[in-house]
Amino acid sequence: MKENPAQMRLRIRRGQWNRPTTGLAAGYVQANLVMLPREEAFNFLLFCVRNPKPCPVLDVLDPGQTAPRIAVGADLRTDLPKYRIFERGELKSEVGDVSTLFHDRIVSFLLGCSFSFEAAMTAAGLPVRNLEEGKNVSMYITNRSCTPAGPFSCPMVVSMRPMTPEQAVRAVQVTTRFHLTHGAPIHIGSPEAIGIKDIDHPEFGDPVTILPREIPVFWACGVTSSLAALSAKLPLVITHAPGHMFISDLRDEDLTVF
Repeated sequence: MKENPAQMRLRIRRGQWNRPTTGLAAGYVQANLVMLPREEAFNFLLFCVRNPKPCPVLDVLDPGQTAPRIAVGADLRTDLPKYRIFERGELKSEVGDVSTLFHDRIVSFLLGCSFSFEAAMTAAGLPVRNLEEGKNVSMYITNRSCTPAGPFSCPMVVSMRPMTPEQAVRAVQVTTRFHLTHGAPIHIGSPEAIGIKDIDHPEFGDPVTILPREIPVFWACGVTSSLAALSAKLPLVITHAPGHMFISDLRDEDLTVF
């Protein structure tokens, strides 16, 4: 029996799941997390609005609040498998609970994640190699610059799933309507064209097998939001660890456009 989002969040809160969330609670929206000081919350929201492809906003909480509107009974301090703690832009630790660090001047952002359309891809008969191989998705920093806002600026990060050219066409059709979870791919084919020098060595996640006749297909990735938050070198920023997402109560199909 598959666990629903609330059951999966409870397992995570209890420390019973600390691995990537790809493939979990299929059909439900997963989200990237960024927590930062309220003094820069407007500028960060502006960055997301200016860069909706990699940073689609699902929810923004009031300062000090930990219960998002998109997940009943959830607590953003405990309900992600792994968090990253940054001080002045430098990674200090990875932890499974940020309750002791969170305070009433922190604003939390939840942003769309491409894990959310993997169920639709699977239902359409498309390969999702990271699921097939039990790995985290491959993620790369590109040479495409995001539109800056205030102190926030960074290049776009992408996730990659290999498939044949024919499958890539179908993937465009399947994912285009998921506009709040990155939508259609931003690039298909040559990694070098978007500044990726070695497809076998992603900056985040795991490398996956690319079979003969397959080409890499790239989607905008919410890890972009983490790079943006770190660019400001704030005293404290908390993010999800790449691939270790927040599982919401929203259904993928509820966020589609036709």
